[in-house]
Amino acid sequence: MIKQQLARFNRLDLLTHATALEKLERLSAWLGRDVYVKRDDLTPLAMGGNKLRKLEYLAADALAQGADTLITAGAIQSNHVRQTAALAARLGLGCVALLENPIGTNDSNYLGNGNRLLLDLFDAKVELVDNLDNADQQLQALAERQRSNGKKPYLVPIGGSNALGALGYVRAGLELAGQIEDSGLEFAAVVLASGSAGTHSGLALALSEVLPNLPVIGVTVSRNDEDQRPKVQGLAERTAELLGVSLPKSFKVQLWDEYFAPRYGEPNAGTLAAVKLLASQEGLLLDPVYTGKAMAGLLDGVGRQRFNDGPIIFLHTGGAPALFAYNSAF
Repeated sequence: MIKQQLARFNRLDLLTHATALEKLERLSAWLGRDVYVKRDDLTPLAMGGNKLRKLEYLAADALAQGADTLITAGAIQSNHVRQTAALAARLGLGCVALLENPIGTNDSNYLGNGNRLLLDLFDAKVELVDNLDNADQQLQALAERQRSNGKKPYLVPIGGSNALGALGYVRAGLELAGQIEDSGLEFAAVVLASGSAGTHSGLALALSEVLPNLPVIGVTVSRNDEDQRPKVQGLAERTAELLGVSLPKSFKVQLWDEYFAPRYGEPNAGTLAAVKLLASQEGLLLDPVYTGKAMAGLLDGVGRQRFNDGPIIFLHTGGAPALFAYNSAF
């Protein structure tokens, strides 16, 4: 049902091939547990990442509405803002972004390297703000200023995470389900970073219909379970409503919130150890904000025997450009 309903929505055909599902051979041997990675870090725009899947739907909607500017918001080292700016450049649109410094650092690499450097290369316009505590209102105000200057802005929410953007990960969930079927394996779980919730909600929605016994575990990167759970649940409900389907009875929000401290954007010792381990064992680059924390959760989950039997899938959502902003942490 979800697949048929998904076909009704316009998307930019930027992801013409499925991203790979690969076994991490050396890590698996080291752990004594088979781990596979879904390579959404290799999507084909601006050094890759998960946000392109959401932007396929959001940018298609922007073009349909005649927009000439994409406006969005995020941290100075936001992977989402980087990919939004890159797609705007590719489509000949303007891009204006509100950026906050969530960790209050004066480190020159954080302020000007990594994703922030790429924003300048994509010719995005940046407005620094003290915080994004009222992001929806701040973006609406930015849109009004753009309109007063004769622009036709399209508001892309933080992380691309609204019901329309989450369709990108509904589609990804169906793609992954096909790869799982082709593998002939019975996986124990899918593990991913859970932040703005669009990736988590969309993926869990799709998999709950086609593989209802496969747990989708979100490792939180900025909030405790109590705060993150309604974000994931609410967005899944709105996405199902947009699709015109009921939320499957097997849908369940599963969160591990022990790994995000001290706060969003600030890596802890487990995060840094996970980044170093995957780099040294597999030549695979994680980031210190999202995938490093999610992998730290996966590794600890294996050690604490939190998974059922079977191999584990890690959804690699990208973010490697941020490594150059956090070099002092290593």
